[in-house]
Amino acid sequence: MVMDVFNKVLPESETRPDTSHDDGDRERFAHYVQKDKITESAVSGAPVIALCGKVWVPNRDPKKFPVCPECKKIYEEMMAA
Repeated sequence: MVMDVFNKVLPESETRPDTSHDDGDRERFAHYVQKDKITESAVSGAPVIALCGKVWVPNRDPKKFPVCPECKKIYEEMMAA
């Protein structure tokens, strides 16, 4: 699921990307990413960074996957602030 994310400052611990290349649970979820970054990635092929820190090049339909619980939690905290 792709959602617009407002410009809010997150603590450093929540903004450091996880650049590991394992096949963990993060592969099973749709992640929240700034909409303009998705568009930029589609044009340039550059990777994006989800709110949870997952780094990847989007290439699948996010509607086919459940929302990443970590992304959802971070997004809800940002909206409450």
